[in-house]
Amino acid sequence: MTFTSQHTLQPYWDLAVAPVQADGLAAALELGVFEVLATPHTPAQLAAALSLHAPHTALLMELLWSMQVLERDANNDETQRYRCTAATLQYFCRNSVSYCGDAWLYRLHALRHFATQLATLVRDGGKAAPYNTANAVNWAVAAQQQIGQEQRAVTMRAALSVMQRIAPFADGNTPLRLLDLGGGPGWVAMALAQAHAGLHGCVFDWPETVAVAAANIAHAQLSDRLETLGGDLDSDDIGSDYDLIWCSSVLHFVPDMAAALRKIHAALKPGGVFVCVQAEIASTPFDAARVLPYYLPMRMLGRTVTRQGELAQLLRDTGWRQVEQYSASDFPMAPVQVLIARS
Repeated sequence: MTFTSQHTLQPYWDLAVAPVQADGLAAALELGVFEVLATPHTPAQLAAALSLHAPHTALLMELLWSMQVLERDANNDETQRYRCTAATLQYFCRNSVSYCGDAWLYRLHALRHFATQLATLVRDGGKAAPYNTANAVNWAVAAQQQIGQEQRAVTMRAALSVMQRIAPFADGNTPLRLLDLGGGPGWVAMALAQAHAGLHGCVFDWPETVAVAAANIAHAQLSDRLETLGGDLDSDDIGSDYDLIWCSSVLHFVPDMAAALRKIHAALKPGGVFVCVQAEIASTPFDAARVLPYYLPMRMLGRTVTRQGELAQLLRDTGWRQVEQYSASDFPMAPVQVLIARS
């Protein structure tokens, strides 16, 4: 059956049904469905393996098949077997090194928590109540779980792709000193160190968060090349004499973006390179729609999300030169702008 046209209301009906699909994926993650379906099972076999209600299990599996989360045999009877797609095996099975299930569930619950407040916020003003209090303990937990999962599964590879465009890094063995600013659990700094034999550096974040990074660095046997520094970007020293500074989705959180950029500029050697990866709001509705829903909670907390081109101009205004900007879609959640600037 092929549908060649749709009603004008169809996009809004699709919005209404999206929570059912999201909850179907959440249920499968929470019930451990994907670990079992690493190998083919019929619905009855899956239900028996996990002590589930067999008829409803069959209905959930068909929903997940329609979402292309599962594959199934071509036959169309009760012996039909389902299995994970390659992407599901990679990102939603707990034994995968790229497992992202907890991170996805966190995003789902946090965005839903915000959405329940939206009408009240628009009517009465004020700031959105965050899903989790932004304190040191919760940041450390995030570094261990959802941020750590996303860095390992997505950001590490995307960061390497960006850095291969930059001559000091792409040269291979040239001695380099790196600052991973707001680096959380440190996976990006570790990936860059493993890819570049001459790189040494530092991961800067809240003290409780860099404790997580330090443990990860030690486990990777990189403590002789990577160190950690705990503090607040707004008020504390971030070190100096860096050749490269990497900063991903951090500037949203600083109270004075221009002051932070001047501080980063001062921390680089002359001619040093600053790589900033940050979402900005595009000027067209299609492109803006890929960013705005993710960042509306942050904006209603009073955080800054610049419009496309504003951050590049701010870099120029605060003394940076040779500012290069391009779009990338291989980072977590939403498309980002990659800005490469020299001191």
